[in-house]
Amino acid sequence: MIISIVNHTNGKVTDEELQTAIRVINRQIAEDFTPYWSLAATLRLEGRSASQPDSAQAADMRGDAVIYLWDKSDVEGALGYHFQNNRGIPFGFVFTSIAEELGEPWSITLSHEALELIGDAETNQLAIGPHPDPAQDRSVFFWFEMCDAVEAESYEIEGVKVSNFLLPLYFTGTRDNDEPGARNDYLGRAHKGQTLRSFGINPGGYVGFFDPQTGKNETYSLRADAAAKQRYETKCEVREAYRGYRYATPEAREKLQRKGTGRRAGTTSRPAMVVESLTETAETGTGAERHGTLKVVPYGKGTTGSKGTTFEKGATLKTPGKAAAKGGPAKGGAFVKGAAPAKGGAIAKGAAPAKGGAFVKGAAPAKGKALARGARSSRGGSKGRAR
Repeated sequence: MIISIVNHTNGKVTDEELQTAIRVINRQIAEDFTPYWSLAATLRLEGRSASQPDSAQAADMRGDAVIYLWDKSDVEGALGYHFQNNRGIPFGFVFTSIAEELGEPWSITLSHEALELIGDAETNQLAIGPHPDPAQDRSVFFWFEMCDAVEAESYEIEGVKVSNFLLPLYFTGTRDNDEPGARNDYLGRAHKGQTLRSFGINPGGYVGFFDPQTGKNETYSLRADAAAKQRYETKCEVREAYRGYRYATPEAREKLQRKGTGRRAGTTSRPAMVVESLTETAETGTGAERHGTLKVVPYGKGTTGSKGTTFEKGATLKTPGKAAAKGGPAKGGAFVKGAAPAKGGAIAKGAAPAKGGAFVKGAAPAKGKALARGARSSRGGSKGRAR
């Protein structure tokens, strides 16, 4: 993956300074990030078209994704530039004015954005895990962000500061137990004697997730963490240019998707897919007692349940491999379409009711016998004549 870096800071950050940071972040990716994640990328500084970011040349964008350095948080201008020139390409922004407001070098933000662009370029991946609040004993879907939970932490490479990041085992384990021997972030710094736990949060960081119970995206930090709150609110000021905003706001995602996939002249929309469900589901329990769903497998014509037993179209088993009713057909028995034994009835090997016939409770023809068409047996005997 090649990530193009485009410098639109109007001289606030020189290309020479940016090249130094890019070299360091490429080292971070190759030596620190890739050995854990097996995801690789290379940052590359591209050309800049003009003093004002209103048009682009081919030299501006040659990679698989792009990160723009912008000198001020002109969100509409920044997004407008991207969709005018590089629509459909995964993107990120580093606003140097935001970095100054947070009191950190822009190189940390560039490192942060690069690692998260590698991990989830389209901001559409989620990982299931425990709700951050222990009082909410249920699972939620965490945004697949590489740095947010530890984003107040950084380290230096060749004198340039870069962002700490999460490791794969962070997205495993439970609220109380990590994977055995797990390292959950690169630096592994201890806070109050404890390192970061799976799906946890370090001071100054936060996590975002989708809660299926409320149907909302939410963001949590440690209680009374003023630094995390300031960091989150400051980043939200740039709205769609901030990855977390794209995760959290469905309307923003739809807006960006429309812009990113805008139709070209002469193209036509694809017809809607025609689909059907292959399984039916039924809730087992409700609320706190809910245990998930039970799959009900429809058996079609010619499919089998227990060994040698054939069910006609329309017969349904909740658990494959078991008979349709208590005392169901013995080995070798078969149902004709529309025929069914009543509860407790049994069919001996080789016996079958004719089309439209049915067995009542307790009735069973002798081995090799069959009821005549339309005949019904009474308890303990049979009416009509055998074939």
